[in-house]
Amino acid sequence: MASDSVERERTWLVRSLPDPLPAGTHVSQGYLLADGDVAVRVRRAGDRRLMTVKGRGTRSRTELEWDLTAEQFEALWPLTRCGRVDKVRHEVPLGPCTAEIDVFAGSLAGLVLVEVEFDDDASMDAFTAPDWFGEEVSDDPRYANAALARDGLPEGHRSPTD
Repeated sequence: MASDSVERERTWLVRSLPDPLPAGTHVSQGYLLADGDVAVRVRRAGDRRLMTVKGRGTRSRTELEWDLTAEQFEALWPLTRCGRVDKVRHEVPLGPCTAEIDVFAGSLAGLVLVEVEFDDDASMDAFTAPDWFGEEVSDDPRYANAALARDGLPEGHRSPTD
Protein backbone atom coordinates (compact mmCIF):
# COMPACT_ATOMS: atom_id res chain seq x y z
CA MET A 1 0.00 0.00 0.00
CA ALA A 2 1.27 3.48 -0.83
CA SER A 3 2.09 6.04 1.87
CA ASP A 4 0.95 9.70 2.03
CA SER A 5 1.16 11.28 -1.40
CA VAL A 6 2.93 14.59 -0.59
CA GLU A 7 6.51 14.92 0.61
CA ARG A 8 7.51 18.21 2.24
CA GLU A 9 11.26 18.39 2.73
CA ARG A 10 14.13 20.82 3.06
CA THR A 11 17.80 19.94 2.46
CA TRP A 12 21.11 21.45 3.60
CA LEU A 13 24.79 20.77 3.17
CA VAL A 14 26.20 19.82 6.57
CA ARG A 15 28.56 22.37 8.14
CA SER A 16 29.66 20.03 10.94
CA LEU A 17 28.46 16.63 12.08
CA PRO A 18 26.79 16.43 15.48
CA ASP A 19 28.89 14.72 18.15
CA PRO A 20 28.16 11.98 18.87
CA LEU A 21 26.79 10.90 15.52
CA PRO A 22 24.16 8.19 16.09
CA ALA A 23 24.61 4.80 14.44
CA GLY A 24 23.37 4.77 10.88
CA THR A 25 21.66 2.53 8.36
CA HIS A 26 23.27 1.65 5.03
CA VAL A 27 21.05 2.74 2.14
CA SER A 28 21.41 1.65 -1.49
CA GLN A 29 19.05 3.18 -3.98
CA GLY A 30 18.88 2.86 -7.72
CA TYR A 31 16.82 4.77 -10.24
CA LEU A 32 14.65 3.12 -12.87
CA LEU A 33 13.68 6.55 -14.23
CA ALA A 34 15.09 9.99 -13.41
CA ASP A 35 14.17 12.44 -16.14
CA GLY A 36 13.61 15.61 -14.11
CA ASP A 37 9.81 15.31 -14.14
CA VAL A 38 9.51 11.91 -12.47
CA ALA A 39 11.92 9.78 -10.47
CA VAL A 40 11.23 6.09 -9.86
CA ARG A 41 13.62 4.39 -7.49
CA VAL A 42 14.10 1.20 -5.55
CA ARG A 43 15.77 1.39 -2.15
CA ARG A 44 17.24 -1.05 0.32
CA ALA A 45 17.65 0.45 3.80
CA GLY A 46 18.63 -2.18 6.35
CA ASP A 47 16.06 -4.97 6.00
CA ARG A 48 13.46 -2.78 4.30
CA ARG A 49 12.99 -2.61 0.53
CA LEU A 50 10.88 0.05 -1.15
CA MET A 51 9.79 1.42 -4.51
CA THR A 52 9.20 5.17 -4.62
CA VAL A 53 7.74 7.42 -7.30
CA LYS A 54 8.41 11.14 -6.93
CA GLY A 55 7.04 13.99 -9.03
CA ARG A 56 8.71 17.23 -10.05
CA GLY A 57 9.44 19.67 -7.27
CA THR A 58 11.94 20.55 -4.61
CA ARG A 59 10.40 21.37 -1.22
CA SER A 60 6.95 19.92 -1.91
CA ARG A 61 6.15 17.16 -4.38
CA THR A 62 4.11 14.08 -5.02
CA GLU A 63 5.61 10.97 -3.45
CA LEU A 64 4.17 7.46 -3.45
CA GLU A 65 5.98 4.58 -1.79
CA TRP A 66 5.42 0.82 -1.62
CA ASP A 67 7.12 -1.99 0.27
CA LEU A 68 8.82 -4.57 -1.94
CA THR A 69 9.68 -8.17 -1.20
CA ALA A 70 13.34 -9.14 -1.36
CA GLU A 71 12.59 -10.98 -4.60
CA GLN A 72 10.92 -7.95 -6.19
CA PHE A 73 13.82 -5.70 -5.17
CA GLU A 74 16.41 -8.15 -6.57
CA ALA A 75 14.49 -8.37 -9.86
CA LEU A 76 14.37 -4.57 -10.23
CA TRP A 77 17.89 -3.69 -9.01
CA PRO A 78 19.70 -4.66 -12.26
CA LEU A 79 17.37 -2.28 -14.15
CA THR A 80 18.61 0.80 -12.27
CA ARG A 81 20.50 2.15 -15.27
CA CYS A 82 19.75 5.79 -14.44
CA GLY A 83 22.22 5.64 -11.58
CA ARG A 84 22.73 4.53 -8.02
CA VAL A 85 23.47 6.12 -4.69
CA ASP A 86 25.09 4.53 -1.63
CA LYS A 87 25.00 6.30 1.69
CA VAL A 88 24.69 5.84 5.41
CA ARG A 89 21.69 7.58 6.97
CA HIS A 90 21.92 8.83 10.56
CA GLU A 91 18.78 10.09 12.31
CA VAL A 92 19.00 12.92 14.84
CA PRO A 93 15.87 14.03 16.76
CA LEU A 94 15.10 17.77 16.50
CA GLY A 95 12.03 18.36 18.66
CA PRO A 96 8.99 17.35 16.59
CA CYS A 97 11.20 16.64 13.53
CA THR A 98 14.01 14.28 12.65
CA ALA A 99 17.17 15.34 10.86
CA GLU A 100 18.25 12.65 8.41
CA ILE A 101 21.98 12.99 7.81
CA ASP A 102 23.15 11.23 4.64
CA VAL A 103 26.88 10.50 4.43
CA PHE A 104 27.47 9.49 0.82
CA ALA A 105 29.93 6.85 -0.39
CA GLY A 106 31.47 5.80 -3.70
CA SER A 107 31.68 8.50 -6.38
CA LEU A 108 29.75 10.85 -4.05
CA ALA A 109 32.14 10.37 -1.10
CA GLY A 110 32.66 13.62 0.78
CA LEU A 111 29.09 14.78 0.27
CA VAL A 112 27.05 15.07 3.47
CA LEU A 113 23.47 16.30 3.31
CA VAL A 114 20.83 16.68 5.99
CA GLU A 115 17.12 16.50 5.18
CA VAL A 116 14.14 17.32 7.35
CA GLU A 117 10.62 16.22 6.40
CA PHE A 118 7.53 18.10 7.58
CA ASP A 119 3.86 17.30 8.04
CA ASP A 120 2.62 20.59 6.57
CA ASP A 121 3.77 23.73 4.76
CA ALA A 122 3.49 25.94 7.85
CA SER A 123 5.89 23.72 9.82
CA MET A 124 8.27 23.60 6.88
CA ASP A 125 8.28 27.40 6.51
CA ALA A 126 8.65 28.02 10.26
CA PHE A 127 11.60 25.64 10.75
CA THR A 128 14.87 27.22 11.90
CA ALA A 129 17.92 25.12 11.12
CA PRO A 130 20.41 24.46 13.92
CA ASP A 131 23.94 25.89 13.67
CA TRP A 132 25.47 22.60 12.50
CA PHE A 133 23.39 22.71 9.31
CA GLY A 134 25.19 24.51 6.49
CA GLU A 135 23.98 26.12 3.29
CA GLU A 136 20.40 25.27 2.34
CA VAL A 137 20.17 23.54 -1.05
CA SER A 138 16.44 22.69 -1.00
CA ASP A 139 15.80 24.60 -4.22
CA ASP A 140 18.95 23.42 -6.01
CA PRO A 141 17.87 20.41 -8.12
CA ARG A 142 21.52 19.31 -8.49
CA TYR A 143 21.41 18.03 -4.89
CA ALA A 144 18.37 15.80 -5.38
CA ASN A 145 19.38 12.16 -4.96
CA ALA A 146 18.10 11.35 -8.47
CA ALA A 147 20.33 14.07 -9.96
CA LEU A 148 23.30 12.96 -7.87
CA ALA A 149 22.80 9.36 -9.07
CA ARG A 150 22.51 10.47 -12.69
CA ASP A 151 25.02 13.35 -12.84
CA GLY A 152 27.37 12.93 -9.87
CA LEU A 153 28.55 15.78 -7.65
CA PRO A 154 27.59 19.25 -8.83
CA GLU A 155 30.39 21.06 -10.61
CA GLY A 156 32.46 23.06 -8.16
CA HIS A 157 30.97 21.31 -5.12
CA ARG A 158 33.14 21.60 -2.06
CA SER A 159 31.95 19.97 1.12
CA PRO A 160 31.68 22.40 4.03
CA THR A 161 33.05 19.60 6.24
CA ASP A 162 36.37 19.59 4.27
